[in-house]
Amino acid sequence: MDYVRVTDRFAVTKQPRLDDFEALADEGFRTLVNARPEAEESDQPSSKDEQGAAEKAGMDYAHVPVGVKSITYEDVRDFQKAMEGSDGPVIGHCKSGLRALALYTIGEVVDGRMRADEVAAFGKRLGFDLSLAETWLNDNGSKPLSEGAPTVRGFYEHRTGSAQYVVSDPATKQCAIIDPVLDFDPKSGQLSTEQADNILRYIEREGLTVAWILDTHPHADHLSAARYLKEKTGAPTGIGEHVVDVQTLWKDYYNWPEFSADGSQWDHLFKDGETFKVGDLDGKVMFSPGHTLASVTYVSGDAAFVHDTIFMPDSGTARADFPGGNAKTLWESIQAILALPDETRLFTGHDYRHGGRPPLWESTVGEQKRKNEHLHDVDEAEYVEIREGRDATLPMPEQILHALQVNMNGGRLPEPEANGRRYFKYPLDLLTGAAWE
Repeated sequence: MDYVRVTDRFAVTKQPRLDDFEALADEGFRTLVNARPEAEESDQPSSKDEQGAAEKAGMDYAHVPVGVKSITYEDVRDFQKAMEGSDGPVIGHCKSGLRALALYTIGEVVDGRMRADEVAAFGKRLGFDLSLAETWLNDNGSKPLSEGAPTVRGFYEHRTGSAQYVVSDPATKQCAIIDPVLDFDPKSGQLSTEQADNILRYIEREGLTVAWILDTHPHADHLSAARYLKEKTGAPTGIGEHVVDVQTLWKDYYNWPEFSADGSQWDHLFKDGETFKVGDLDGKVMFSPGHTLASVTYVSGDAAFVHDTIFMPDSGTARADFPGGNAKTLWESIQAILALPDETRLFTGHDYRHGGRPPLWESTVGEQKRKNEHLHDVDEAEYVEIREGRDATLPMPEQILHALQVNMNGGRLPEPEANGRRYFKYPLDLLTGAAWE
């Protein structure tokens, strides 16, 4: 198949077919790097299928998913690691090859092997418009990749639009897993650990040790994989102490008198302002209610994991109409987050690909202040009116009644019944007044 040779050790190509992989191996490529987010288009192969085809062809495989506007320093570092770890030439791909080339080019500039003013001509010579990389370098400068800040790797789960994270200390290789997803298909009732296993493979590949498994709140749109990952790693689990308020509320909804609504399903309940460690990195917990009664924000260095409070700027903020939610309270929580330094990186928990764009999950406090459509040039009263008006039009998440009974129980599935099968309990006419699709 056609590809563009960048150096003796690196080439880029458009999306290959799975049956092209053996030909690429025959051309001498030893590693394939996929720079596309999962399910960017309906007909693209999955990362799992690509990995299988690459390994069958005798190549190593790395997945560094980036959007056109969502490349991070960590993505560049992950790409460079795949290059450095290869025992021969590497071929990178996305839809057209552009993002794979941008990852390479940004790394060359950041590490001083190329000047920023050489990028346009470099791309033109190869037949690519590298204005994407130029914009990134203008926005981010050319600071070195290792500056003591936490390394953050996002994992996008396309079925529910969820972002999961591994945040790690580059010095000690300790990490925390934040908001992991257990795959569930409500149509068939099937469960899978594909998402969690992807995270475990990344942790193994990077040589990390898990210090914490953290949830920001009991999620309403996906099942938490916290319990599964605890069984696999032995790491302690944590969540905000106000989870007991959610448990008390939903214990009654599920008519579950034997359920212990005391937070004992987690190893640690964090208080507002409490600190914790991930290696040498200091972490802090901010109580951020409004979306739920229990939501928290985890701050580690220059990174804050805000989950269902603030979305990407073109998508506004999270809803506040779940049981226990409140738009005014959410506004107050968001203001506390926006009081962090403008350069603080914000990692959201969901992205629904506004306007059909690729998934994004990282922004900054300054960017949110300038661009967020629910927050820019809006006061509290206006925000509450916008939020409540929008919420009145939204149907409930497809998995809310499945998810809460698992997530308020620390990610534990219902116990098997006499026939060996597990069953969800599903209250009828509980969430009345929600919009129907």
